Amino acid sequence: MNAGDLPHRRRGFGRLGAGVQRTEHITSKMIEQGVLPVWRRATAGEPRWPVSVAVVAAVVMQGALPRQVQLTHPWVLPAVALVLLVAIVIANPRRLTHESPTLRVGTGVLIAWITGANVLSAARLINRLLNGTFHGSPARLLVTGGAIWLTNVICFALWYWHFDRGGPVDRARGTAEYPDFLFPQMQDRELAPPDWDTGFVDYFYVSFTNAAAFSPTDVLPLKRWAKLTMLVQSAVSLMTLALVVARAVNILK
Repeated sequence: MNAGDLPHRRRGFGRLGAGVQRTEHITSKMIEQGVLPVWRRATAGEPRWPVSVAVVAAVVMQGALPRQVQLTHPWVLPAVALVLLVAIVIANPRRLTHESPTLRVGTGVLIAWITGANVLSAARLINRLLNGTFHGSPARLLVTGGAIWLTNVICFALWYWHFDRGGPVDRARGTAEYPDFLFPQMQDRELAPPDWDTGFVDYFYVSFTNAAAFSPTDVLPLKRWAKLTMLVQSAVSLMTLALVVARAVNILK
């Protein structure tokens, strides 16, 4: 390399650095103007309390189920879930803006624990319905089946909330390259303010409508895990409702 080439190379590096700075400036402007996709924008983070209320509701319904559809003492499984919930709330009580690996694993264990308890109750209920050994009036059967069905809705809502775009903290940071679920607000910027982001209520709506209609409604699953999870939820909901309603009608006859 000749000494005369050094000024040209320095000017080249200078232009490269200026280009990088311009790109960063343009990207910042795009974020401010809302040009980037909704799921790539950073938000304030969602509050903890909607998820906590949903978990408490699921625990209460599980504890109130009849003994004949539970494997252990009525409050053993719910008590463990409440202990896990209290520990998670103490670690991150307000807004979900930071998360450690331990906290994320603990949240996953809590959701899995509630889901497992509900699956066991649903399996025992279905087994008793098929064998004709469920003891109780049609009203009691409908209430029991309804509680298991609604708890199932909460469980799947928690899974959607926990995994969509990497979880609530990653959603607040806007780190996901592509969304797992496509909400209407993501397609039309005029439907929501610039700082809009999904919260647990949105995932509860997705779970409820999928369990009631046995298919997606206005929110579309894009990733394969989301499609398969919604498929499983629809199948479980259909089987539970069909057996409970059919048995209740048979008892009434």
